[in-house]
Parts: sequence; C-alpha cells; structure tokens
Amino acid sequence: MTEHPYGYIKEDKIYLKGFLGQEDRVIGEVKEDEASTIRYFEDRYKTIKAKVEKLKSDIQENQNKGSFLMKLIHLKNSLMSYDGLGDFPALIRELEEQEAYLEEIIQSNRKKNLEIKEALIEEAEAIKNSTDWKEASEAFKELKLKWLKTGPVEKEIEEEIENRFQSILDVFYGNRKNYFDGLALQAEQNIKVYENLLEQAREAHDMADVKTAFEISKKIQKQWKTSGRVPAAKRQPIWDEFSKLNNRIFSRYKRMAQNAPKLSPGLMIKKIEKLAEEMKLLSRGKVDGNKLAQAKKLQAEWKKLPPKKPRNAQQSIGSFVFFSEIVFEKSFLDNLCNSKYPGFENKPIEEQITIKSGLLKDLIARDQRELTTVKENAENFRTQEDGFDQMMRRKIGAYKRKVDVKNHILKELTNN
Repeated sequence: MTEHPYGYIKEDKIYLKGFLGQEDRVIGEVKEDEASTIRYFEDRYKTIKAKVEKLKSDIQENQNKGSFLMKLIHLKNSLMSYDGLGDFPALIRELEEQEAYLEEIIQSNRKKNLEIKEALIEEAEAIKNSTDWKEASEAFKELKLKWLKTGPVEKEIEEEIENRFQSILDVFYGNRKNYFDGLALQAEQNIKVYENLLEQAREAHDMADVKTAFEISKKIQKQWKTSGRVPAAKRQPIWDEFSKLNNRIFSRYKRMAQNAPKLSPGLMIKKIEKLAEEMKLLSRGKVDGNKLAQAKKLQAEWKKLPPKKPRNAQQSIGSFVFFSEIVFEKSFLDNLCNSKYPGFENKPIEEQITIKSGLLKDLIARDQRELTTVKENAENFRTQEDGFDQMMRRKIGAYKRKVDVKNHILKELTNN
C-alpha cells in the first residue's frame, strides 16, 4: 500500500482519506504507474483550489458581493465529493469564512432594504388618495422604479412588505380608474346633450317664424355654455355646425329687424326709459301675483324692441334688466319661504324678515362661490371657439348682477 498525506493506493485503486465525518472513498484507479496517478489527482486538487481563490478574488473586487453566495455554497458542497488529493477541509474552512462574511453583508443589506422599502411605503401612503392624477401618477411611477431597484428583505417578511406596497398601489390606481371611467361616462352623456342642442338648432334653422327661431337660438346657445365638458375632438365638429346654424338664424333675424318699421333713436330711448321706470316701480315692496304678471308684460314689450339700441340708453337698459331680476327674485324668495316654512305668511312681519334675510345671505354666499369659480375657470380654461372671452365676460357679469340683486333686496328688508 502506498501512502499519501491525504490518501493512499491499495490494490490499484487510489483512495482519498475521509474528512469532516466522511469515510475513505475511491477516487480513481492506477492507469500507468502510481506516481503519475498521484500527480494527476494532486493537479485536480490544485484546479479546484484555484477556483476557490478565483471566487474569493471575485467577491473582494465586486460591489454586489451578495450575488456570489449561491455560487459559493454550490462550490463548497461540491468539495465533499470532488475527486482529488489535497487539504479539502482547509478549502472548506476558507469558503465557510467567506460564506459568513457574505451572510453578514446580506443581512446588513436586507436591513437597509427594509428601511428603504418602509420609507417608500410611507411616501406612497401619503399620496394614495391624491386626486391630482398627473402629478400623483408621476410620483407613483418613480416610487415603483425605486422599489424595483431596491434589493430583497428577509424572506419571512418579504410577502408581507410586498403586499403592503401593492395594496397602496391598488388603492391609487383603482381610484384613478374609477375617476376616468366616470369622466368617460359623463363625457358620453354630455355629448348627447350637445347633439340634442344641435338637433334643436337644425329645427330652428328650418322654421318659417324667424322671431321664434331666434328665441330658440338664444336659449340653446345659453344651454350650450353651461353644458358639461367633453373631449375637444368630439365637441368641435358639433360646435362648428351648431355655430354656423345659429349665425344663419341671427342673420335672418337681423335682416327682418332692419326691414321692420324703425323707431327714431329719441323715441326708442323714451320707450326704454319708460319701461325701465315702470319695472323699477314694480320692484318696490312686496311682489304679488299681479305685479309678477305686469312684469312679464313689460318683458314682452321689451322683446319687441329692436336688438340694436342707442348707446345713450345703456343706463336705462341696465336698470330695466336689474329691476326685472329683483321682481322675479322676490317672487322666488317668497315661494322658497312658503315651501320651507309652512304658514310663513301668517308669521309676524319681523319673523318673516328674519327668515328671508337668512335665506338671502345663504343664497348670496352660494352665488359668490359660483362667481369665484367662474372667474377661475375663465383663467384656467381657454378655447379657440369664437367669442369665448366675450361669453365669459357676460357670464361673470350675470353672476355679479345676481349677487347685487340679492344684496339690494337684503338691504331693502333690513331698512324696513
């Protein structure tokens, strides 16, 4: 039997001495002579030792050291069955030292990864209910990218931490989907409103009664301005036809008005002043059914006047409009009081004034909020549609007048 520090040859078979609890085992046969056979298996040991050294070097030179752990474990396990002659326990000890080193690094990295992911969860939690969809979507995109770039955490908490982050994403993206689904549904409903207004414009355009067609045109144009939003690409073709039809209706009405018997500017101013003064008188004090009927007659006379009125009549025109709205606002207020407070008319005058004043203040606050919203919309939403700026100025003027009308009635009530 030929001896070797780490093995021996017996009956033409070469053995590796057992280590780490393993028994001696055959690793080969003598081919030519014993000396060359021993050198062959010593060289194999040198080869595997070089692999160990190479792995240790790779670990030291690379930043992502944890990525070598599984390779190291596989190499260490392979040493237990590797056919060679050498100090395998020494190699295994070296790899176990490296394994402990990597485990420590991995443990530290997983702790840092957990801290990073907890911070990302906290950031996501803070904005999950945001309705600033563009800004929040960008923020979540960035958070998801950071999450993917962050390494793993301890396996026992990995599923829980992933679920926490995903549940926050589900809330935000679920809310966003519901919002845009709602917008799409609302847009579909709104487009039907615009299509209906276009159909009314077509019918008005084909009417023989020019004045009736003009009244319908004015009404549907007001409705158009207050209709909901839809994508511009869908609304624009409808608007193009709608505006063209209304322009034709207006042109026909204008030609008819020009051909109608004309009042001289002086007589027209006197007529306007007379109507404004009569409406002002009706607006004073309590508005009953008789006053309301008279106000409607005055409005009917007003509509008979030519659309183009003298510049010198602007103050009286404003006065007529203002006091007309006071009459109808007072009537509305009385109806509101009677519906909200049964037996209102039988209450003491002081109590009636208190109730009306309270309701008026609420209505003024509401109108003021709407006025603020209209002003903000005028700034934020611009369009290429003809007359947009002029339309917004009229709209703002109308809301201001609503506030002024109610303040006028409130002042009249409190001074009684």
